[in-house]
Amino acid sequence: MKVHLVDGTYELFRSFFALPPIQAPNGRPVGAVRGIVQSLLYLLREDQVTHIGCAFDHDVKSFRNSMFDGYKTGDGIEPDLLAQFELAERAVESLGIKVWPMIEFEADDALATAAAHCAGLPGIEQVVICSPDKDLAQMVQGDSVVCYDRRREKVFDETGVFEKFGVLPGSIPDLLALTGDAADGIPGIPKWGSKTSAQLLAHYKHLENIPRDAADWEVKVRGAAAAADSLNEHASEAALYKDLATLRTHVPMDASLDALEWRGVHRERYEALCEDLGLGRLASLPHKWSDGS
Repeated sequence: MKVHLVDGTYELFRSFFALPPIQAPNGRPVGAVRGIVQSLLYLLREDQVTHIGCAFDHDVKSFRNSMFDGYKTGDGIEPDLLAQFELAERAVESLGIKVWPMIEFEADDALATAAAHCAGLPGIEQVVICSPDKDLAQMVQGDSVVCYDRRREKVFDETGVFEKFGVLPGSIPDLLALTGDAADGIPGIPKWGSKTSAQLLAHYKHLENIPRDAADWEVKVRGAAAAADSLNEHASEAALYKDLATLRTHVPMDASLDALEWRGVHRERYEALCEDLGLGRLASLPHKWSDGS
């Protein structure tokens, strides 16, 4: 049995920027919602999609904003996209998919929690995290927990993560701390580019293990002395950035197999949604209804 965990926020953003805008009969923007509904209905047709959950950033801000003033906010998000956040949650729920709307935590934390929980359950062959987000790569375990980039149709197991980032999944928070993550507002440490960071972390695994003196480094990189001085000077910032990049796996939420089992689309709710949003063409797309028809 496989468990599929969907990054709803990513899917919503992807739909918004990939598809032309459309409006509901009342003038409300619904193009991104149409896109995510269609995308997930196609996912539900794939083999072995029997248990599925979807996480959203109900509120763009999270506990991390209290840790670091520069952390990402909703500033700069297109108003027409922001207006579709709650509607997207309602639409995905109508598909019969378990939805986790995050307020204090982030969608990535919910996916990490669900992945950690489900990976330890008997009978689970694989947990598939449907997102290309590099933050979620830290949750990959061998080939039992993988990330699936649906747009590129590429699966990243532990080997794939190393090939892409130059480090193992457990070192992803360290890598993001050193190189920064513009999407999340993490600035990174000066003098630490992706190549230097990956080379050091591939050997030492975690930034705390990197010797303070570059002369003691067992890995030779260009600009080692300057990089070491910078890390020593910004040690507290590096620790904070790593904490920010580390996904939480203790989010209070229901990730039981019973909650995740997909029993079909809720016909009444889904058809009412399609009519309300003017998405009549999608009304006949579901292949399975929860009422058994």
